[in-house]
Amino acid sequence: MNLKRVRFSNEVSAKLSDLKGRTGLTPNILCRIAFCMSAEQPGRPDPEEFDSNSDREIDRHVLLGNWDPLFVALIKERCKQDGLETLDSEFLTIQFRAHVHRGVYLLHKRVKKFGDLIHLMPHEMRDDVLAST
Repeated sequence: MNLKRVRFSNEVSAKLSDLKGRTGLTPNILCRIAFCMSAEQPGRPDPEEFDSNSDREIDRHVLLGNWDPLFVALIKERCKQDGLETLDSEFLTIQFRAHVHRGVYLLHKRVKKFGDLIHLMPHEMRDDVLAST
């Protein structure tokens, strides 16, 4: 993946700021969650729907951290599932960015406060977490 940094749309940048205020989580962590949420959804996001008109950018290392190889593998697998055979570096970058953007919209709808994040977990994990508290 040829990703050096991700530039966000103004709307997604505003949603990330709002989510940070709601949850206390930094935008890079929110974007990781958002990518995973989008990757779970059927259909593929349209990269054309998400412009890059904001000043907010996140460098790849900050965005993905030590999990970089995992996210590269996830976007490759998701592209295969979507029947997208072109897996060149630029194409993967475009698809990754589209998934992050779509995921931020999904996350913004579902998370109003930090405690709502538990509802994003699979039921089995959620039950274990709730039982240990």
